[in-house]
Amino acid sequence: MTHLTRFFLFCSGSIFPLLKRSPTESNKYVGIGATVFFTGVLAALAAGYALFTVFQSIWPAIFFGLLWGLMIFNLDRFIVSSMRKKDNTWGEWKLAIPRLVLAVLLALVISKPLELKMFEREINRKIDEKRTEFISESKLKLAKGFPEIKELESKIDTLKDEVIDFTAYRDQLQREYDAERFGEKTTGTSGIVGLGTNAKKKEQQLDAAQATLDELRQRNQVRVDTLEAQIRSFVALRQAEFEKQQPGIEGFDGLAARMEALDALTKESSAMAMANVFILLLFVAIETAPIFVKLISPRGPYDEYLELHEDKVRLFKDEKWTFAKGESEARVGYFQDTHFYATDLHKEKTNRKNKAQTDAEIAKVESEFKL
Repeated sequence: MTHLTRFFLFCSGSIFPLLKRSPTESNKYVGIGATVFFTGVLAALAAGYALFTVFQSIWPAIFFGLLWGLMIFNLDRFIVSSMRKKDNTWGEWKLAIPRLVLAVLLALVISKPLELKMFEREINRKIDEKRTEFISESKLKLAKGFPEIKELESKIDTLKDEVIDFTAYRDQLQREYDAERFGEKTTGTSGIVGLGTNAKKKEQQLDAAQATLDELRQRNQVRVDTLEAQIRSFVALRQAEFEKQQPGIEGFDGLAARMEALDALTKESSAMAMANVFILLLFVAIETAPIFVKLISPRGPYDEYLELHEDKVRLFKDEKWTFAKGESEARVGYFQDTHFYATDLHKEKTNRKNKAQTDAEIAKVESEFKL
């Protein structure tokens, strides 16, 4: 028997001395032990990956992953080794149902981290979409939290519109002046070519409008610069608040976030939902395989030897209990006989002594009375 075979037999929870007496059962229990072992390995890998997403460090993930894998291995080994093959098939299934439920729960726990790893690219894409959504929501909330920026921008637009409107007025005067000089007949011009009286009046109006426009531009530009400086200060405050929220958005990559992303992907894509179900069923099959093997396999020589060994232990216990009970009853009877006999003898001696004392006192009283 090789070391690997002995190790798998140990994983199956079988008893070596009894299994040596039934060599035809070795292959079955080697298969059961290998299934239990590799289930523990998969559990360790799954837990290690899940904890790596939490700690973002390799050594804690390795340590706790191995610890989880050993725990699952020990639990599976206990479930398989505690099952007994009986002649009553329904009784076996009744005993196996709680173990099957526990195996399914373990399969659910083990499969989820590995599903996250298998769909890692799709999950990363979904998480990036969620981060972009969070950034947009954060900026929108911050914009609502700083209404002063919109008010100041509205004032700047008003000042710029004022300059634009007056520039349009100045341009209109420029067109009327040009039309007056070149003799174009309009509702506001005389139609006479040259710099006449009307042309000079319009030139004066144009010069006054240009001076007013220059003054307005200079005055409004000073106001715009002041307002833009205020806007920059509020934008700096808003950016500082956004940078405070940025680490939380960038850190949106934990286990819960990945599970939420996987759930959203399975709802969006029927192919991913089907793949997710198949992976889950695969792990359920792996986890429950040792139990089903024990249930569907016929009762073999190993089961007979095991039942015989356990019956011998029970008989030995009954014998010891019978002997111990008989010895105890004998000691109790002897104690009661000797103890109560000594007590009755002591009472009789005491009564005789008291009676003799009483008779002596009565005789003394009677003698004194006769005198």
